[in-house]
Amino acid sequence: MNIQPDIRPSPIAGQWYSEDPADLSDQIDHFLGNAQLPDLGGEIIAVIAPHAGHLYSGPVAGYAFRGVMGQHFDLVAVVAPMHRYHPQPLLTSGHSGYSTPLGVLPIAQEEVEALDIALQSELGVGLTAVRRDAEHSLEIELPFLQRALSGKFLLLPVMVREQAASMMQGLGSALAKTLRGRKALLVASTDLSHFYPQRLAEILDTRTLECIESFSPEDLYQLVEDGEGAACGLGPVAAVLWAAKELGGQTVRVLHHATSGDVTGDYSSVVGYGAAVVLKPK
Repeated sequence: MNIQPDIRPSPIAGQWYSEDPADLSDQIDHFLGNAQLPDLGGEIIAVIAPHAGHLYSGPVAGYAFRGVMGQHFDLVAVVAPMHRYHPQPLLTSGHSGYSTPLGVLPIAQEEVEALDIALQSELGVGLTAVRRDAEHSLEIELPFLQRALSGKFLLLPVMVREQAASMMQGLGSALAKTLRGRKALLVASTDLSHFYPQRLAEILDTRTLECIESFSPEDLYQLVEDGEGAACGLGPVAAVLWAAKELGGQTVRVLHHATSGDVTGDYSSVVGYGAAVVLKPK
């Protein structure tokens, strides 16, 4: 009997990014090739990248993933916000893999179960599996990973509905327990300010990125609460920062910032995008 794997079909290919494999590969390679990075002076253990359509945020995402280009990881944990309502706080995929035009990424089922157990211990609540979700913020990162990384890897997908600091600190700790000792990469998916004029967006985004670079998720929460910064993936970024600290991360480097206005030419109402990496000593 030929049993087909249960793969999540892409709901955004052909809309948020090209559905043609050759065109998609060329576009992502162009974004990666245009991103010129300084000597980072450490080993990247986490990436922070935007999640708008590739036309808008792809040039910035290229900076985030350029630093791991050609590297191999056994496991990649992508933490992203769930934009649509769901009654449960922490979600994962109920499928066995994610499909993109570049192929299928298998889900690390054992690690999903391990993370669920760690979350139950940390927070008293685990992961809820969802099927055929329409969430773009996690999937949008996958073609970049498929083009940038060398070799095959397993995917640990986490979508966050409840972004409270206590919940995200518990998620960060559980992620660190699950990934410790593994050749693993963390990815936090977030855009920055939404629909402000360019000048105000640049102020808010600069403050947010400076706070991220200070490697203080506590201060990042305070900044957003005070209205001095903005990030729709505040929780995922904070969780990844907390996890990266436990896994030996010591510094954060912001690599690039831009807005949708830099693509469209309309600066009256823009969305901000930032790229950053977390480093540990080599």
